[in-house]
Amino acid sequence: MNFSETEIWTFVLVIISFGIYIYIGYMNRVRDTRGFYVAGQGVPAIANGAATAADWMSAASFISMAGLISTMGYDGAVYLMGWTGGYVLLAMLLAPYLRKFGKYTVPDFIGDRYYSKTARTVAAIAAIFVSFTYVAGQMRGVGIVFSRFVGIPIEWGVIIGMAIVAFFSVIGGMKGITWTQVAQYGVLILAYLIPSIAIAMILTGIPIPQMAFTFSDITQRLGTLQMDLGFKEYVQPFQGRSQLDILFITIALMVGTAGLPHVIVRFYTVPTVRSARYSAGWALLFIALLYTTAPAIAVFARYNLLTTLSGAEIQPDGSFTINPVPADELRAEHPWITKWETPGLLRLGEDLNGDGGVTVAPGNAFADKAKGDQVVPGEKGNEKGNEVYIDADIIVLSTPEVANLPPMIIGLVAAGGLAAALSTASGLLLVISSSISHDIYYRLINPKADEKRRLLVGRVMILIAVIIAGIFGIFPPAFVGEVVAFAFGLAAASFFPAIILGIFDKRSNNYGAIAGILIGLIFTITYIVLERFGGVDFKTMLGPVYVSSLGIGTVGSILNFAVMFIVSRSTAAPPQEIQDLVESVRIPRGAGEASAAH
Repeated sequence: MNFSETEIWTFVLVIISFGIYIYIGYMNRVRDTRGFYVAGQGVPAIANGAATAADWMSAASFISMAGLISTMGYDGAVYLMGWTGGYVLLAMLLAPYLRKFGKYTVPDFIGDRYYSKTARTVAAIAAIFVSFTYVAGQMRGVGIVFSRFVGIPIEWGVIIGMAIVAFFSVIGGMKGITWTQVAQYGVLILAYLIPSIAIAMILTGIPIPQMAFTFSDITQRLGTLQMDLGFKEYVQPFQGRSQLDILFITIALMVGTAGLPHVIVRFYTVPTVRSARYSAGWALLFIALLYTTAPAIAVFARYNLLTTLSGAEIQPDGSFTINPVPADELRAEHPWITKWETPGLLRLGEDLNGDGGVTVAPGNAFADKAKGDQVVPGEKGNEKGNEVYIDADIIVLSTPEVANLPPMIIGLVAAGGLAAALSTASGLLLVISSSISHDIYYRLINPKADEKRRLLVGRVMILIAVIIAGIFGIFPPAFVGEVVAFAFGLAAASFFPAIILGIFDKRSNNYGAIAGILIGLIFTITYIVLERFGGVDFKTMLGPVYVSSLGIGTVGSILNFAVMFIVSRSTAAPPQEIQDLVESVRIPRGAGEASAAH
């Protein structure tokens, strides 16, 4: 079998990075539950910041963030604002207090704060549901990278990813996951920044992507090209969405971020509350490196793709001449086209308008899979006459090839995409495992279980979770970015109100928490399922007050807050020791005092 230089570099870099992850996981294997669930609470702040950034910046951030901005335009900015703002909300408003509480998991906090086994059970089930929804996108991202760059089917790519994650998660638990995530952050940020810097230099002569995006004429050039290709209606702000929907999507992403159990638990791994605050600051810096680069790479990627596929040539005055090139000639000149066509992530269709070349037109060029827009160019339903289909998930991954960067950089991007997906997947799998083995099995079913049995149950639960996550990765409900957005909506509707009121409202009680979480979660799940998969047209039914399934988590969160507030004040107040516990959590002193008082 003959391998291209790109494939060889990809194999080398992926194998080296996977070898590093396996070695780190093995060297950090644990033998007790404290190490398994919270890494022994001995992780330095800067390392925890890097691990938090890797845990939080999933395949959605690495693979889909720029893709969403690139394909959706202004609409895609809600993801950038929501996810970034949400992390700030988590770091400033919740993390230090949760660390001071001194437990292992989010259901631990819910169960003890609301003095209820039922509340703990509901929270554990919600954590499992949110995490499985989120992990589906990660495993799908792993499959996409393997499929394209290693040349194996998506299904086998998912299976390989499952095996790697299972190894360092099972033997190392949170300790192995944490130090593996530190390495994964290094890989993913280099893989994101190096091609971004190279492309910025090529297109604008400015080596800093953020500066190139802001101070060059690249956005003007892209706008001109899109106008020439008939994309005028697609570059208007918030095309097809109301301002209300945009607001609710942004809020759902923000409060969903602040309620994600796999991110929250990262702040339990540091020694003190002070360390939690410092690690939050480091994580914000590490996250900003990628998130401020995403809009730039989105513009660069769209510009290069449209220029290449449409046969556009730039004139001395900055205008474009569109010279459609036949599909076979495009494939011959750009081998990456065929390789992205093989897994069905890019399609060049038949010549609909008879001009002898490929026409890139509005409509299904940058399609929304979840709405059934996967129209093969040339088939019925392609009203705009477009002859190209581009999957949003390939925007970042294809950019180095489209820009003709060296094979080593292309291989590095593949390794970075895998690092982003695996880092978040491992954190999510630990949440699923801890919710079952610690919060349900140990705290509810068998409180007398010894360390050895608890550790065994935790490891078995990770293996089972990996298998289920792999199935979701092979049969995903939507594309990576959107699956993750649903998970944020579910977290917003379930955890955020219970955590925020649990910290700042002494009067919130067990009845309110249980009712609020259940109503918020059930409402949000029902709405999403009915709209996305049940064929219910809420947009027509609700008219100007319509909120899409991406933003309905905000409504679920509001319902949760309202129900929790009303029910708590309609029933008995929490015991005095619980009210004292809430007070102690907010006192700015050392870690551990809150749980000790309880």
